[in-house]
Amino acid sequence: MYCFIVNKVSGNGRALKIWHQIEKKLQEKNVYYCARFTEKPKHATLLVQEIINKEKVTAIVAVGGDGTIHEVINGLVGTNIPLGIIPAGSGNDFSRGLGIPLKHDKALERILNGKPNIIDIGIVNSTYFCTVAGIGFDGEVAHATNDSIYKKLLNFVRMGQISYIISAINVLFHYKPIDISLMIDKKLYKIPKVWLIAVANLPFYGGGLAICPKAESNDGLFDICIVQGMSKWEFLRKLPVAFKGNHTSSPFIKIIKGKELEIYSPTPLLIHGDGEMIGQTPARIEIEPSALYVM
Repeated sequence: MYCFIVNKVSGNGRALKIWHQIEKKLQEKNVYYCARFTEKPKHATLLVQEIINKEKVTAIVAVGGDGTIHEVINGLVGTNIPLGIIPAGSGNDFSRGLGIPLKHDKALERILNGKPNIIDIGIVNSTYFCTVAGIGFDGEVAHATNDSIYKKLLNFVRMGQISYIISAINVLFHYKPIDISLMIDKKLYKIPKVWLIAVANLPFYGGGLAICPKAESNDGLFDICIVQGMSKWEFLRKLPVAFKGNHTSSPFIKIIKGKELEIYSPTPLLIHGDGEMIGQTPARIEIEPSALYVM
């Protein structure tokens, strides 16, 4: 049985509309399925845990965006049950990074007829993430975006990706870079004037921004992007080119590969995972190789 976890509010209601179309196709194909609908934050994690304890399932399918996927994997890791994705959010960076079709009918065909691939997963303290964990400026942008009215409005006209850019520009005016101590695979880095640290399992976040364009989800390593020492003008100038991954040649940007890291800062910095707020510094981030099956 395929079990679908539907986030009714994802994409400003778009996920629910997509689900109605998906359900018709499942019925036409005589696919044995069940559906559960989220009612509150973190509900998807609880639903997954309930399902795997009661039902014998072929796959758990998330119908929503990266936030929905984030919640689903936090109930799914360690079960060997594959994850399927019907993209219906504002960013869809997980789908983009793994080459999952953004059109729901093609995504469904992949789930029903494809073979699962196994990928790595990141963990911050006790919370899993699948795309990128961002610290500092990133965390502030994710926090501002999730609380914004404009994200809902832009999702309504299917331009949700722009909400991340609006938030980034707003945060830029008041954010102050900070000195950070960073331990990567037991090697200590003391880095001044850090804007952000992005710990990437996949290349994309923020609605298609290729922060670590060479990140791979099955190599057992993070790509860790450190942005430091830039002026606000230089930071703003680099933002558009980062969508194509053309920012990495800057002398203010460094990418280091590693399996585990610890981050310390004089004052707590917000951390997001997959665009969801998951904590603050100090923090320990580790990779769990070959931890999740994805259709």
